[in-house]
Amino acid sequence: MSEAKRFNVAVVGATGAVGEQIIKLLEERNFPINQLKFLSSARSAGKKIPFRGQDVTVEEAAPDSFKGVDIALFSAGGDVSRALIPHAVKHGSVCIDNTNAYRMDQEVPLVVPEVNPEKIDEHKGIIANPNCSTIQMVAALKPLHDRYRISKIIVSTYQAVSGAGATAVQETLRQTKAVLDGDEVNPNVLPVSSLPVKYQIAFNAIPQIDKFQENGFTLEEMKMIRETKKIMGDESIQVTATCVRIPVLYGHSESVYVEFKNDFDLEEARSIMSSAPGVVVEDDTEQQLYPLATKAAGKPDVFVGRLRKDLNEPKALNMWIVSDNLLKGAAWNAIQIAEIIASKGK
Repeated sequence: MSEAKRFNVAVVGATGAVGEQIIKLLEERNFPINQLKFLSSARSAGKKIPFRGQDVTVEEAAPDSFKGVDIALFSAGGDVSRALIPHAVKHGSVCIDNTNAYRMDQEVPLVVPEVNPEKIDEHKGIIANPNCSTIQMVAALKPLHDRYRISKIIVSTYQAVSGAGATAVQETLRQTKAVLDGDEVNPNVLPVSSLPVKYQIAFNAIPQIDKFQENGFTLEEMKMIRETKKIMGDESIQVTATCVRIPVLYGHSESVYVEFKNDFDLEEARSIMSSAPGVVVEDDTEQQLYPLATKAAGKPDVFVGRLRKDLNEPKALNMWIVSDNLLKGAAWNAIQIAEIIASKGK
């Protein structure tokens, strides 16, 4: 990374779960910062967040907050991104957006640095971070697609409650204690949707993440379907998804079935993924070694295991993919993009 230039950086959604991880990574990675702004809602304005030995006061995010800002990292929800990013772009900021607001915009690159870093150069002021579940899947599958060409993906996700925010984590802990104590459980958070209906997440699995669409799929499922095609650069890939919320705090897990157009060798596929950047293969059934959310939490990598040829389709591979949804699924992916921008000095 070039040290010749330092950047004015803004973190929008600084007090949220992803924002906290972004701030932590900016400090740990010694990102070349000249001036730093922490932006959030009016409710959080005035709060102080420590950074490099000093307290930085959180400001309310507003259209004129981005004057002089070189890089703006957004993780405050789609509505905030849609409202403020156009103003940030007008002020000359490069916006790295963690929300769904611009992902499918044809003018906006959707980037996973291990997969399609070249797309960063195509930005017109906005770069979109994909959905957390999509990121970890394509990081594992793209090198296999390059070698064998993927024709179909069937994925079922087992997603951590932190993907729904800090309130979902807190509710999961409260509900777990209530169940163990024999007390009544009163759900208030999950599933996150426009309907008032809420379900217990403790000791349960909720087959809904985000709102249902007219086709019967949830928005989360449609994100995975659409984003995978865009990131892979191949609209011919058939993708179907079922996304489920489970009472795990951090780390999304995925059961993935993938069909190739060409014949493949299992050991070669394992070697390809082992050599892929950001991917760690943990696959030794004799030692009961496979990825676990508890082990992936706090790590930036994508973990892959349970690799096995399908019993019915000779060109199909089954696998298990796990990653920390707040890191590679959000904050770390965004910081990687920011570092690439900084390395170019622009």
